[in-house]
Amino acid sequence: MFTPNELKRRALDFSRDHESDADEKSQAQTFWRDFFAIFGLTPQRIGVFEARAKTLRDTVGFIDFFWPGTLLIEHKSRGKDLEAALQQALDYCRPESLKEIELPRFIIVCDFARFSIVELATGDRSDFLLEDLHANLHLFNFVLGYEQRKYKDEDPVNIAAAELMGALHDELRRVGYEGHPLELFLVRLMFCFFADDTGIFQKDQFSDYIEARTREDGSDLGPCIAQVFRILDTEPEKRLKNISEDLSAFPHVNGELFKEAEDAASFDSASRDILLHCARFNWGSVSPAIFGSLFQSVMESGERRALGAHYTSEKNILKTIHGLFLDEFMAEFDAAKAKRSERALRALLDRIAGIRLLDPACGCGNFLILAYRELRRLEIQIHAEIRALSGDETLKLDVDLARGITIDHISGIEISEFPAQIARVALWIMDHLMNVELAAALGVYRPSIPLVVSPKIVQGNALRMDWKEVVGSEKLAYILGNPPFVGKKEQTELQKADMAAVYEGYLDGFGVLDYVTAWYIKAANLIQSTEIKVSFVSTNSITQGEQVGLLWNYLFSRGIKIHFAHRTFKWSNEAKGNAAVHVVIIGFGAFDVAEKSIYEYETVVSDNPQCIHVKNINPYLVGGSDMAVTTRSSPICEAPNISYGSMANDGGFFILETDERDALIADEPGAEEYIRQFTGGDEFINGTKRWCIWMVDADPTKLRKLPLLQKRIAAVREYRLKSKREATRRLANTPALFGEIRQPGATYILIPKVSSENRRYIPIGFYPSEIIASGSCLVISTASMFHFGILESDMHMSWMRQVCGRMKSDYQYSNGIVYNNYPWPVSPEEERIAAVASAAQAVLDARAQFSGSSLADLYALSMPSALAKAHKALDSAVDKCYRKAPFRSELERVEYLFSLYEHYCSGLTAGTAAAPTRGRRRG
Repeated sequence: MFTPNELKRRALDFSRDHESDADEKSQAQTFWRDFFAIFGLTPQRIGVFEARAKTLRDTVGFIDFFWPGTLLIEHKSRGKDLEAALQQALDYCRPESLKEIELPRFIIVCDFARFSIVELATGDRSDFLLEDLHANLHLFNFVLGYEQRKYKDEDPVNIAAAELMGALHDELRRVGYEGHPLELFLVRLMFCFFADDTGIFQKDQFSDYIEARTREDGSDLGPCIAQVFRILDTEPEKRLKNISEDLSAFPHVNGELFKEAEDAASFDSASRDILLHCARFNWGSVSPAIFGSLFQSVMESGERRALGAHYTSEKNILKTIHGLFLDEFMAEFDAAKAKRSERALRALLDRIAGIRLLDPACGCGNFLILAYRELRRLEIQIHAEIRALSGDETLKLDVDLARGITIDHISGIEISEFPAQIARVALWIMDHLMNVELAAALGVYRPSIPLVVSPKIVQGNALRMDWKEVVGSEKLAYILGNPPFVGKKEQTELQKADMAAVYEGYLDGFGVLDYVTAWYIKAANLIQSTEIKVSFVSTNSITQGEQVGLLWNYLFSRGIKIHFAHRTFKWSNEAKGNAAVHVVIIGFGAFDVAEKSIYEYETVVSDNPQCIHVKNINPYLVGGSDMAVTTRSSPICEAPNISYGSMANDGGFFILETDERDALIADEPGAEEYIRQFTGGDEFINGTKRWCIWMVDADPTKLRKLPLLQKRIAAVREYRLKSKREATRRLANTPALFGEIRQPGATYILIPKVSSENRRYIPIGFYPSEIIASGSCLVISTASMFHFGILESDMHMSWMRQVCGRMKSDYQYSNGIVYNNYPWPVSPEEERIAAVASAAQAVLDARAQFSGSSLADLYALSMPSALAKAHKALDSAVDKCYRKAPFRSELERVEYLFSLYEHYCSGLTAGTAAAPTRGRRRG
């Protein structure tokens, strides 16, 4: 099974190999054999070339390739009419030609250079060129039989509603109405707006009242609204007898939403217009999950960063809910329907009724709101199915409904007051909307007001609380949410103290971990010896780099097993101040399950992942054993040592752009002797140049005659003396030298620390010792062409992609995690070493053919054919150093490398030990 990135690389190779094909008779079948090989398929096993079929003229024709029930291919020579070919293919898809069971789902017509794919059921058609095959692989998901989960975009009406409330918030703050009174006022208004349009109030009861009863200048609007709020909190029999009929018509809401007295808001004509605009908006079409976006739209950006809050659209929240429980329940429902088993349906109802949910970082309750909605909707479907099975359309559901899930089964913890209030109100509104859906579907209404039961939303710091006090672990079924996204460098002192409170006594070295990991620890400790399932959204950094070993080795020691995972994708929302981070979703429990699911995204911004079923998911979110790579200070096996480049620690006084270099030499020609080219990862990849002042072993007598250099040396000394770090202040004793000098004395290999995820290979190269390597790259000073070949191979890159850290989604190469843990081949034969060295030199020679291009140009998706072929030959040579049989996919490479890594860790590969038998058997 191949990952999307692996498929994309195979497609690129296919396009290059067949870019000159033109003749149908001599080349078409080879073309399609190689095409199916992209996906690991052999065409003869799934279909047949030259299948006989009857034409419209009642003659016998031949389908170029036919996969019954799935695909029909009609192929033509380059430049032929594809429309005619499509018509010919459609002619074959008639009852006279094919049996109904054989009719294909898709037709492909192709002339080597152009593809057209048509889905017969819908008529949808896609056209693209051979060179763009890699960008259109999603069109061939049916070839692999992949299930593709589709998530809908956020409804624009939700975004508009959030922006309206944000404008009202800003207008009220402008006149000085802020803090707790403003937050409470907005929450109450939101309830009334929803109530106007969803049947809690009479249609437009609130908006009509405040518009008719207040002046256009807004002077009496605040007291008028305050009066309505008091009425909503007062039982009808306790209301004054002489209030107006239209005021008395408002229902009693209860639930403490309107209990607290508040200072009336102050309005003018402008703010009254904004409020009436909000009130007249159609809130009946808004999802209560919009409350999260509302909260984000009214928060100050600085507060949002401090809290680490990221609120998002329904489609992303549903990814968490589906994997955690909804897919399982829907499968159980479908099975019960198929068996027509009322008993099984009622058992599922009982199971849902017993569910207790907790979001320990609930914010405005978006996850809880949508989880509750989906469970209620499933309940409605089950009731409808029971009614259908009984054949009694008037079947009473009162008893069943009384056993159903209610909002007091929903619990959350939120650190801030305003979002906690929003979460409660949003859940009340969602409960009402589900009661409306129930009435529409089955004719049975469950009253929404007065509010009798409430969700348990507790305001407090989840990391300082015992979650069992919110909901007992004996009742709890699922924990879900997206805890705050705060990296180790961005944590406040209070957040660091929170981390210490969670980790101390459990794990040392937690200072390198993201804030979100504390929720993993709290959850893992809570769910011991239970069947509680957990699903958290997290920044993808917890599955990369040094965090993996520290966090996951502890979790595995507590018996945690990953049940499902969404690999990296972009988590964003559609509200004002859109926040976007690269995240993963991880579902886990303190028990194992037989089948686990990985959701793989073609790109980080794509919405519809492919679901891959595996036996086990490792902490890098690929199929594999529960093993995490930890930081090492030296290579795990015999390999050259690696180090960072040299670090100036100079305040910028030793680093020169080209124009600064030229000006310095013009003003002080003697300085040229001490100026060297200075290269980091960015300069290496993009072919740009910078310079540095390098005075190692400089003659002091000469330096005294160079006043401009002396001035820079003095500035460096002053900069270091002002540092708060003692180590930097000590460097002031040697102000003419870099702070950290690690420059190799001979030709060295340079590896950039950061490289784009869009590159199949991180560009690596040789540099002479005269060029100074900066701290933004890594250097290997005693490396041979063989070492370069291994490091620049697909084998090494496959390892790197799995274990490296990320900067957003870009690869962040490291010595401690990637290089020092890399399992080099065990005692390769001399001829294999020579083959790798020769192929590595061919890669350098191929680069040299394009001397005017930067490595960024050469290592794009459109890699020149000569360089791609050189890399392909290098990959093959390196693979043979590991085993004779070729690797069929990146996942197979990674599985083999992790197996070899385990052997290195156990010391089983010393000397001339054989490679792991598991990997060899796969060959």
